[in-house]
Amino acid sequence: MQIIQPEGWPRPRGYSNGVLANGRTLFVGGQIGWDENEDFQSEDFVDQVRQTLLNTVAVLAAGGAGPEHITRMTWYITDKRAYLDAAKEIGQVYREVIGRHYPVMAMVQVVALMEDRAKVEIETTAVIPEQ
Repeated sequence: MQIIQPEGWPRPRGYSNGVLANGRTLFVGGQIGWDENEDFQSEDFVDQVRQTLLNTVAVLAAGGAGPEHITRMTWYITDKRAYLDAAKEIGQVYREVIGRHYPVMAMVQVVALMEDRAKVEIETTAVIPEQ
């Protein structure tokens, strides 16, 4: 995997502008902040981000990948202010679960998610190098 950074552009914080990768592609459907039994353990935004990332890592592992193979993430959040107010803590949670791996990312605020209690949903693409 190669990070693509246009010459002269400032380095982004917490994501990459581009990623070039070869291998098998694993698409992870939108994960939300409930547990493996589809139960929400918390209404807290940061707690739901943590659980969403843990769910993403579980699907990656089931497909033979790890966080280091993530090439793209799209975050859908219901409250931009909640994200911004907790950005530092979310960054810590991200590094605890994903590590210091920063793929291409986009974040979109949405009116609602399909599960009423969900505050965040993350869709992920990973590329597993050929052995």
